[in-house]
Amino acid sequence: MSPSKKEQSATTTRALLAVAVEMFADRGFGAVGLDDVAKQSGLTRGAVYHHFGSKAGLFDAVVDQVQREVAERVSDAAAGAGNLWDALVEGCHEFVRAGSDPRIHRIMLIDAPAVLGWQRWRELDAANSGRLLQEVLDELQAEGTIGPGLAAPAAHLLSGAMNEAVLWVAQSETPDRDRDSALATLDRLLGSLRQG
Repeated sequence: MSPSKKEQSATTTRALLAVAVEMFADRGFGAVGLDDVAKQSGLTRGAVYHHFGSKAGLFDAVVDQVQREVAERVSDAAAGAGNLWDALVEGCHEFVRAGSDPRIHRIMLIDAPAVLGWQRWRELDAANSGRLLQEVLDELQAEGTIGPGLAAPAAHLLSGAMNEAVLWVAQSETPDRDRDSALATLDRLLGSLRQG
């Protein structure tokens, strides 16, 4: 494929993903057809198949993109912290804030596990936000801020707790208040890991 065809293909892929993210976020996986995505993108159904192979293939790419967007937000929040501990706290807070966005939580936490299956969902999470969480916990363990042997189980426990918190906040009648409550409780959980 020539560079210009590669660029054109990449542009088409980005355009399809942008439309698909919005459609899956607004309607949910079950209510979106490839014809809808193609029409909204100004392309043919064949173009969607060419780039993604199937509706499931398109959704997998959408979930991957949303996971990467959340991981980027988490990374940016952590990068602004003054030390590793604050990076952990800020990154966790940003995950909860990002996941509370209806566009994100519907795709990432409701439809993705059901459509892609638990294993694929875990792979995408582990490659993105899960990786960042594990890295900072490993560093905190290496410097002695958290005890030996705690980094791996803490990463899984915190990930599960944050995902559940996001789902809870998303269904709340008072989401701002409950998100603040979830973040305060998360701070207490995080604090229990800290030595000294």
